[in-house]
Amino acid sequence: MLRNLTARILATSLTLALSTSAAFAFETKATAAYVIDQTTGTVLLAKDADTPLPPASMSKLMTLYMAFEAVASGRLELDQKLPVSADAAAYSGSTMFLQEGERVTVEDLLRGIIVLSGNDACVVIAEALSGTESRFARDMTMRAQQLGMTNSTFMNSNGWPKPGHRMSMRDLGLLANRLISDYPQFYPMFAEREFMFDANESANRFNRNPLLQLDIGADGLKTGHTSEAGYGLVGSAKQGDRRVIFVISGLDSAAGRARESESIVNWAFRQFSQQTLGTAGTQLAEAPVAMGDQPTVGLELAEDLSVLTPISASGGLSGEVVFTGPFRAPILKGDAIAELILTREDLPDVTVPLVAAQTVQPGGFMVKMTAAAKHLLARLNAGPQDAS
Repeated sequence: MLRNLTARILATSLTLALSTSAAFAFETKATAAYVIDQTTGTVLLAKDADTPLPPASMSKLMTLYMAFEAVASGRLELDQKLPVSADAAAYSGSTMFLQEGERVTVEDLLRGIIVLSGNDACVVIAEALSGTESRFARDMTMRAQQLGMTNSTFMNSNGWPKPGHRMSMRDLGLLANRLISDYPQFYPMFAEREFMFDANESANRFNRNPLLQLDIGADGLKTGHTSEAGYGLVGSAKQGDRRVIFVISGLDSAAGRARESESIVNWAFRQFSQQTLGTAGTQLAEAPVAMGDQPTVGLELAEDLSVLTPISASGGLSGEVVFTGPFRAPILKGDAIAELILTREDLPDVTVPLVAAQTVQPGGFMVKMTAAAKHLLARLNAGPQDAS
């Protein structure tokens, strides 16, 4: 692979001067954690992020994703009333206090899961979609695999403690991202602070997410707690054009979970900034072309380019254009033929595709003759030994 010198110089002109201050690393008290800047896809923190752990009620997000899919595809209707079975009504813990035989709308069940963390509501959805909760759990595991959640195995619909029911923090972060991106029409439900389903059980009407009451842009998603898992939270917050998703598990109290969650959100927004480096069509470099009707081809951004950088970094941001060359004509405008690799201090490199800025057609007779003559002259100048 050749690194073109002109390309390297042009790319390095993207270097940003960043201020120097204290280290930005976050030391979380959670036993496992995952934090990602959704806007740029930058992973800010990963602590035991791929270890399958008991997710408690945070696994209800998978039930919600499959319910949203079913509504979007027409398998369920929001105003459709579903029956409550004896199995659903038998669940304890956090519930909607559903009674066997009553019928509840899908919309109420969704809010019951999101706001009230209803174990019973999850079972009603599960039985409607798969017949039984155990079959739904198998369907959940299969769908999770299809979504790229390779460290998730479900044994029930709601996270009730059961051997083998596991999710990793990265999987929960991926799932949160899909919920936000795939179903924006339903996502506002996660920010609802209160849902009164049964006036006789009015004490159970408040969202358990401690961040919703704070002015930090928090708008989701789900808490979790069991004695085995500790206190956890899948959260998201948006400030300006940036959105952060985070997952924590293993805190020792609800108050500790709230403090840790707020600290992570503040750190993610205050210690990193989004930098716009160029717009689509900006040419960053040129690359040589062999046997073309022009000797070089421009390399330009296919899309607007912005990256996340730590505000406390001292080394700045540098870049290099990398390609295998010289290219052979024909080359069509818009062909992806090179990459810009951006290096950031203490964060993963960013690889950005670069495309041909113009079309380069094969050269005519004189171009081919000139190329052949140059090749022959090079062989003659190399001498007998080197030319052999």
